[in-house]
Amino acid sequence: MTTLVIGARGSVGRQVLDQLLALGEPVRASARDPRKADLPAEVPVVAADLTRPRTLPAALDGVRKVFVYATATGMADFAAAARAAGVEHVVVLSSGSVLLPYARGNAIAEEHRATEAALAASGLRWTPIRPLVLAGNALAWSSSIRAEGVVRLLHPEAATAPIHERDVAAAAVAALTGRPDAAVSDLLTGGELVSQRRQVELIGAAAGRRIRIEELTEAQARREFERFGSPRVAASVVQFIVAAARGGSPATGTARRVLGRPPLPFARWAADHAATFT
Repeated sequence: MTTLVIGARGSVGRQVLDQLLALGEPVRASARDPRKADLPAEVPVVAADLTRPRTLPAALDGVRKVFVYATATGMADFAAAARAAGVEHVVVLSSGSVLLPYARGNAIAEEHRATEAALAASGLRWTPIRPLVLAGNALAWSSSIRAEGVVRLLHPEAATAPIHERDVAAAAVAALTGRPDAAVSDLLTGGELVSQRRQVELIGAAAGRRIRIEELTEAQARREFERFGSPRVAASVVQFIVAAARGGSPATGTARRVLGRPPLPFARWAADHAATFT
């Protein structure tokens, strides 16, 4: 049964695609512009855009399983198109924040709750994958590390359990191929808590460079995050960091249960992405 990977150029989506290929699963990828997809030659690439519903029927034709990222817009239209195409299972990359009581009202958590609600109301079989902190969030530090050798942080000692995109994809692939643990939708994290300071140290070790940390106040951090998103999203990120500084960002055993092995450590992620920081 063909699986469509929507967002196959993304860090998790590309890992999902590659892991399905390694298993010999029939796959199709979508991109807004297939000419720029830069995906393996053996993978059929179709045009699809969740914000343009008319592109979806052709992309979904003959597809029985779909991997898709949570999105603020277009999920209800996608669900309707998937149902009309006879899709049997949707695996959505959601967020572990939907499981945190203190994140009620948080803009990031509410966006993912809305996505899950749209799928829950669709009549489709669907499975959410809920990573709490992606190790790839550290890529936001790459520009200042390359340019200045510095990372500006709110609460450097705040600890989270970042999870490698390879492990997030492996959980999604387990769900797509019908071999997940029942806990696949539980809070998904790396195997150990790692402070932001230690994450920077591990990146520095992997990249072979010394990295300085400058500490931010909450007001300064909000202004910094507003460079990349809306004030509501910036406030949401600050809320998560403050919660982590208070012990509110746990490490769980979900990845080990679902994957049958320990999740990859942050040091491995840093080594895999060292070139981005040099």
